[in-house]
Amino acid sequence: MTTRDKAKWLRFLILILGGGTIYKLSSLKDAFYVPMQEFMGLTHTEIGLLLSANAIVATALFVVGGLLADRYDTRKLIPIGLIGTGGLGLYLATFPPFSNLLIVFSLLAVCADCFFWPSLLKAIRNLGDDQEQGRLFGLLEGGRGVIDTLVAFSALGVFVAMGSGETGLKSAILFYSVIDILAGTLTWFLLKGGSALSTDKPKNGLANLFEAIKVPGIWLVSLNVFMVYIVYCGLTYFIPYLKEMYGLPVALVGAYGIINQYFLKILGGPAGGFIADKQFKSTSRYLKWAFLALLPLMGVIMLIPKSPSFIYAGMAATLSFALIVFSMRGVFWAPMGEVGIPSHITGSAFGIGCLIGYAPGMFAYVIYGAILDHFPGQQGYNYVFSLMSLLAIIGFMVSSLLYRTVQNKSTVTGAVSAVQS
Repeated sequence: MTTRDKAKWLRFLILILGGGTIYKLSSLKDAFYVPMQEFMGLTHTEIGLLLSANAIVATALFVVGGLLADRYDTRKLIPIGLIGTGGLGLYLATFPPFSNLLIVFSLLAVCADCFFWPSLLKAIRNLGDDQEQGRLFGLLEGGRGVIDTLVAFSALGVFVAMGSGETGLKSAILFYSVIDILAGTLTWFLLKGGSALSTDKPKNGLANLFEAIKVPGIWLVSLNVFMVYIVYCGLTYFIPYLKEMYGLPVALVGAYGIINQYFLKILGGPAGGFIADKQFKSTSRYLKWAFLALLPLMGVIMLIPKSPSFIYAGMAATLSFALIVFSMRGVFWAPMGEVGIPSHITGSAFGIGCLIGYAPGMFAYVIYGAILDHFPGQQGYNYVFSLMSLLAIIGFMVSSLLYRTVQNKSTVTGAVSAVQS
């Protein structure tokens, strides 16, 4: 491995460290939902409002973040996001009143989704050529899964070690905050001088946005991400499904949740990247067939008898479905390279992509949840899973159109190269 390659992978590992830690505070409910209620005095509705505020601000600022990523050095924006998040966490650990919590969760979105995330995506894309995009983004997702798991379990350990009470929750929040600040500091110093992270500063950032808007491929990639993400949101309901339909024991609920949210990310991201690059030679082509592969698996999930004796069959089927979805999440940004997004508008392109692609986070859970509330029991789950299947079919159609666009671009590029030679 050359010195340049070593430097490239060192930068990649540092970016993974930031990507796996920055969302822990805004996703505090993942490991500490009940402690938030007990020790911060929050109701279900109030926690939901905090998450909604975070999602709305994040969605509104993705494009702004893309403009910033094109206008300023990503080596500066990434640590600003991480250190800013850590600073907000220090205040969050004081358990401020709910009105202040709304402001904190909104500002967490500014740091993570405006300053950090578009800059991270741009930095990852600039680390490799178009043939490496699937592997890089797949490894990013898998690496984030590893960091997610380590940091979450470490915070849980801090919580238990400090008595599993109010002091424990404050200590866990402080732990997350210190990790973010340390990651931001490391990013600032260790990424210094990395040419992969630097781009020429345009005179007018809005010019990049308008240029990006005119590239048809951006809209197809964004819509493709939207379809993957809205199906991904449905994975949340496999947990209550197994508990209600198969009587999944409480001990197994936690184990299943960890596997479903963390371990599959570790496996699925890299697997999707390498399969897309090595076997399909195109991430858009892989996404196309992955959407199709979800349909028979969902059929199996719905047909397995609803009896405790079939609980492990139900777990295996739902985890297999989730694994494919995580493999798709690992590479759904990689087609940005395939559709020919110029390097100088990468940040703006990712800003548009995030705005559209992550939009289901604002409404998908409400839709799925409302269906289950209105149609309790197996009927509700049948409707939710049928809706997910329909969305997968639409996703297949979108990915097919995206792949056709990529093929047409390759044909035109090849013809131009032949004429020039």
